[in-house]
Amino acid sequence: MQKAWQSDWFGPFAITLAAIVIVGVLNPSFLSPFNIQILLLAISVNAMIAFSQMIIIAIGQMNLSVGAIGGLAAISFAGMMEVWGLPWPIAAVLALMIGLFAGIANGAFVAFTGISAFVVTLASLSVFKGINLGITEAQPFYQIPDSVKAIGNETFLHPLPWLVIPAVLVAVSLWYLLFRLPLGRSILAVGGNSHAAELSGISVPGVVIVAHAISGLLAALAGIMLVGRLQLGQPTIGDDWLILSFAAPVIGGAILTGGKVSVAGTFLGVAIVAIITQVLVLFSIDPFLVQVVLGGLILWAVGVNRLREVRAERQSSAAGA
Repeated sequence: MQKAWQSDWFGPFAITLAAIVIVGVLNPSFLSPFNIQILLLAISVNAMIAFSQMIIIAIGQMNLSVGAIGGLAAISFAGMMEVWGLPWPIAAVLALMIGLFAGIANGAFVAFTGISAFVVTLASLSVFKGINLGITEAQPFYQIPDSVKAIGNETFLHPLPWLVIPAVLVAVSLWYLLFRLPLGRSILAVGGNSHAAELSGISVPGVVIVAHAISGLLAALAGIMLVGRLQLGQPTIGDDWLILSFAAPVIGGAILTGGKVSVAGTFLGVAIVAIITQVLVLFSIDPFLVQVVLGGLILWAVGVNRLREVRAERQSSAAGA
C-alpha cells in the first residue's frame, strides 16, 4: 500500500474511483450501460491524443501540432475512402503513414536545426491545418463505410466498444516500450538529461525523431478512430485537442521538463477528464466550463509535481549533510 500511495497513478486512480462512486450515487444513470459505453468511447479516443503528447513530454519537449496531424490524417482517411474508393483498411494504413511522416518531419527539424520544438510544431500546426483545409475546402467527407461506423460506435461485449481494444493495446505497448525496452529507457534518459544521455552513447537526434514519429502515428490513429466515432471526416477534427493532450499526462504525474511519465497515470487522467465532461452533461452544466476545469487541473497537477520535486531536493540535501 505504501508503494502504491507513492506511485504516480494512485492519486488519479483514487480521484477516478471517488468520482464514479459520488456521481453514481447522485445520478444513477451515470452507471447505466449506455452511459458507460459513451464514456469508454470518449476515453478510448482521448487516450490516443494524450499518449501522443505524453511521448513528447517524456523527452522534455512539446508537440503543438498533435491536433493538426490528427485532423490531417482523419480527413485523409475519409477522403481516400470517399474520393478514391479505397477499402478502409488500406485508407487507414495510408493515413497512419501520413501521421508517421508528419511526426518524422517535426522530429527532424527539431533534431537537426536546434530550433525549439515549441516553434517547430507551432509552425507545422499551421502547415498541416492549411493542407487540411486545402484538401477539404472546409467541407466534411460524409461517405463513410458502414463497417467503419460500426467499429466506431458498436460494442463487441456490451457495453465495451470496439475502440477500447486499440486504446488498451497502445497503452500496454507504450508501457512496455518505455519501461522494458532500451529505446524507452533512451527516451526517458534524453528527457531527464540530454547532455548526460549523449555522453553515455545515446543518439539524442535519433531519439527525438523516433519520439516525434510515435507521436505523429498516435495522433493519426486518434483521428482515424474519431472519424469512425463521428461517422464523417470533419475538417475541424483536432482543433480542440491541445489542452486535453497536456492535461491528461500532467494529471497522471508527467513532469513537463521530461524524463518522467506514467502510462497508467495518463490513462487515468483521460478518464478523469471524460468523467468531468460527462458530469457536466448529466447535470446540465455549461460544457464550456470543461476548459476552465482542465486549466485548473493542469495547475493543480503541476503544483503537486513541483511540491514533490522540492521535497525530494530537501531530502537529498539532508542526506548529503
